[in-house]
Amino acid sequence: MHGPAQAAWLLVALCAATGAYCLLRMRSRIEEQRRTAGGEALMGFGMAAMAVPAAVVAPPRWAWLVYAAVFGGAALQTVWAARANRHHLHHLVGASAMVYMSVAMATAPGAHAGHGGTGVPLLTGALLLYFAGYVLWSGARLAPRAVSSVAGGPPVLGWADRSEVALACRLSMGIGMVAMLLTL
Repeated sequence: MHGPAQAAWLLVALCAATGAYCLLRMRSRIEEQRRTAGGEALMGFGMAAMAVPAAVVAPPRWAWLVYAAVFGGAALQTVWAARANRHHLHHLVGASAMVYMSVAMATAPGAHAGHGGTGVPLLTGALLLYFAGYVLWSGARLAPRAVSSVAGGPPVLGWADRSEVALACRLSMGIGMVAMLLTL
């Protein structure tokens, strides 16, 4: 991805930390949490790898094609999972965006891929709008709410089962996706 080196390293750190936490979430007692955490870990680590500044490591063209193949496979698996849970549609958009960015970087690694010299390509703009909306929606869902304390309430969940932390991870990956799309 293109952009300032400091911002790229911050994006690498954010995505790698998110991917690491998602790996830890795979130890959850809740099966659905474990399944989604694996896909989110793949996204986090993939985004971290793609965000490494080109001045440090300039991946060869074939590496971008490997990224496209990996995330294409993840997208196909997500299509299957989306039949049971609508949340997987977001994962499908994310994996597809990673395929799009990988192919764009493979076709024009030294230039702004997909740009005809004027403005933002339509697909990049649509993905930017989607992920910006997702970031705003996720952030609003993290806003504190009034909690009613009822005796005999729900059992205390383990740290891997905390929905607000999982949502914060998804929010950070959404922010990372916006940053990566802006630099494409």
